[in-house]
Amino acid sequence: MVVTLSGDLGAGKTTLVRAALRALGIEGPIKSPTYALVEHYRTSSLYFYHLDFYRFADPIEWETAGLAECFRDDAVCMIEWPERVAGLLPTADVALTLTLPPDGAGRALTARAHSEAGSRCVAAIVRASTPAAGAG
Repeated sequence: MVVTLSGDLGAGKTTLVRAALRALGIEGPIKSPTYALVEHYRTSSLYFYHLDFYRFADPIEWETAGLAECFRDDAVCMIEWPERVAGLLPTADVALTLTLPPDGAGRALTARAHSEAGSRCVAAIVRASTPAAGAG
């Protein structure tokens, strides 16, 4: 599963990844990979990679960083700043965009699926964010 996270600085990309990791049961500090480029977490039989390409000045850095090995069948890769590596990444299953509304209240999330697995994930996001019928 490849999930891209786009949005301005401070939009909440790292916070969203931390929430996903907490939901998977990861405890302890969850660091931003801005300087390390990648942070790895193991949950049961799943490898979870949090990648951040903010510091990349040129897409060619993707090739020299040796990160292609993170994209495996038994892995989830959540990628901040995917636009910094242009079209070198595998196709995202889910593309998430976080924006700050003009009034500064909260965040807006746009989710787009690009695969069958991605469609299931987007449907789960919609279900989780929709208030239960009759809730007040």
